[in-house]
Amino acid sequence: MSFWSQVVAITRKDILSELRTREIITSILVFAVLVLVIFNFTFNPDQAMMARIAPGILWVAFVFSGVLALNRAFIPEKEENCLEGLMCCPVEREAIYIGKALGSLFFMLLVEAVILSVFALLFNVSVFQLEIITVTFFATIGFVAVGTLFSALAINTRAREMVLPILFLPIITPVIIAAVKASALALEGKSWADMTPWLVILIAFDMIFTVVSFLVFPYIIEE
Repeated sequence: MSFWSQVVAITRKDILSELRTREIITSILVFAVLVLVIFNFTFNPDQAMMARIAPGILWVAFVFSGVLALNRAFIPEKEENCLEGLMCCPVEREAIYIGKALGSLFFMLLVEAVILSVFALLFNVSVFQLEIITVTFFATIGFVAVGTLFSALAINTRAREMVLPILFLPIITPVIIAAVKASALALEGKSWADMTPWLVILIAFDMIFTVVSFLVFPYIIEE
């Protein structure tokens, strides 16, 4: 079986398993919608102020939903004693990383599409713009690339629900800052040129940390 066949098999397994149970995606969506509803009742600003605070609210929902999703990336295998079986299979460790990351990316993008829809409805802000979608996509790639690695690292700890955010959020802070800044510029109607510095940060982070995580993952999962 080729490397990419292994990746597709792992990704397909994760997606089909989640679609059958809907444990992760349902809990994440409920949490994300609840966060947006709370912010909606907390703030009652005019449109000008809404354009300034909207990026922060949006990325709070994205980040905490993403942490919940990534926290569960390896838990099903661990709880059902399947992780050891997966490790014993003739599958390259790097393929496990890419497959898991693609599965998490799929569900995060799906959840983010729902969050954007609910956000637009509650706050009356036009977030379905090419600029916002581009920023969200690149930020999510970096988020998943690092999150998958730290999820594998945290899975063997006792307090894994606490370990992942503690280790993960400081590393991902540049992505969050760049995404919020770029989203704010997009909502203000700025040009692509104004957003370019923040997009460069996102793309550079994606490239560097995806490669680093890809190379480090085999040693993390063996532990």
